[in-house]
Amino acid sequence: MILAAGLGMRMRPITDQTPKPLVRVCGKALIDHGLDALARAGAEKAVVNVHHLADQLESHLAERRAPLVTISDERNCLMDSGGGVKKALGLLEDAPAFLLNADSFWLEGVSPNLPAMAQQWDETKMDFLLLLSGMQQAVGYYGSGDFDMDAQGRLSRRKERKIAAFAYCGAAIFHPRIFKDTPDEPFSLNLLFDRAAEAGRLYGMRLDGLWLHVGTPESIGEAETAIARSAA
Repeated sequence: MILAAGLGMRMRPITDQTPKPLVRVCGKALIDHGLDALARAGAEKAVVNVHHLADQLESHLAERRAPLVTISDERNCLMDSGGGVKKALGLLEDAPAFLLNADSFWLEGVSPNLPAMAQQWDETKMDFLLLLSGMQQAVGYYGSGDFDMDAQGRLSRRKERKIAAFAYCGAAIFHPRIFKDTPDEPFSLNLLFDRAAEAGRLYGMRLDGLWLHVGTPESIGEAETAIARSAA
């Protein structure tokens, strides 16, 4: 699944006319960077949720064949990240699945990251496996990090007024069981990240490559410069 229903407020004024997932980096829409990564990992089907300027996004996605896209329509009510996944569960198989944000992608290192995550996934001990970037691997990200990771790969939240070692790259594997006993109204995935962490079932994998976080108009140029440098 790709989360693509957000309003893209920090990308204004571009997103006044264009949904954020259709913002182009090096000539390719952000959402296609994510869908292409899923296709390379062997995904045949993907669910994409829509809300803001949904008609544009649906029209664009109708042309995709690999993976084949099904729409989860949130035009009437934006469900936030957690609520959006819960609403779409009926369109997904009752099995672990990839989950991507539409505004993040990465330049692969030696080992492609999504297949590596699939190999590392262990549903007997994990509810989430998050792809994480170190601060030196991040372009367009200026926060204080999100998580620290122990030697076994278990994650804990950044402590208040501290800097964490890793930022969440907007890519994960999740098990649908984590959505049991969750609200029917909009809610954030952070609720479930915290629930999994408290149970010792929130794990991470470090990105092999360079993470490109495209959240503002300025970050488009930063991502394109990083891509050009990697190709030089």
